Amino acid sequence: MYRHIPNQLTLARLVLAGVFFVVLNVYRYGELPGKGEAWAIWLAIVIFILASITDFLDGYLARKWKVESTFGRIMDPFCDKVLVLGAFIYLAGPRFVDPRAVEAGSFFNMASGVYPWMVALMLARELLVTCVRGELEGKGVAFGAKIWGKLKTTLQVIAIPVILLIVELDPHAPDHGWMVYVRDTLVYAIVMVTLASGVPYITSAARAMRQDKPRQS
Repeated sequence: MYRHIPNQLTLARLVLAGVFFVVLNVYRYGELPGKGEAWAIWLAIVIFILASITDFLDGYLARKWKVESTFGRIMDPFCDKVLVLGAFIYLAGPRFVDPRAVEAGSFFNMASGVYPWMVALMLARELLVTCVRGELEGKGVAFGAKIWGKLKTTLQVIAIPVILLIVELDPHAPDHGWMVYVRDTLVYAIVMVTLASGVPYITSAARAMRQDKPRQS
């Protein structure tokens, strides 16, 4: 009777991701942070946390009840990437541009601290690891998640609601300068950990290909 619950939680995360994007679409960082569509940021934070909880529960319950499925193995990481990468795409988008920084001609003009080049690097890492995993698993090579990959996901899930909260509290307000350091530390840590987490997958793939090469000759 429990076998479908983990998969339903996974699909619920995909639905929550869609709602999360719709809510963020309402928000625009303006000249008066904390006003206007402030409710959208708070609601987005709540939705993201709920979606992250489903990410923990679906895997935990599937293992506990021994109902792991091919559907879950495919959809669970897919839904994770939609939620997390989608969040970073929004954070690097026009709705989080600081008009005061743009007017001042500052290169650092994102209230979120997230820039498109960062999202491009994270997306490239995900695509590379997905392609490598698909190729090697198709050859019967075990390719489970590495500890660095889990650390990357954990850091991303923690950082996104924190960044949204900092944006709403306005890091450029008087006495809030420390928030800029917290935000930037989180963002750059995510980029570095995301890139570093791809290295073990690449080295594992290279090792597997070296072992496979003699059999092909």
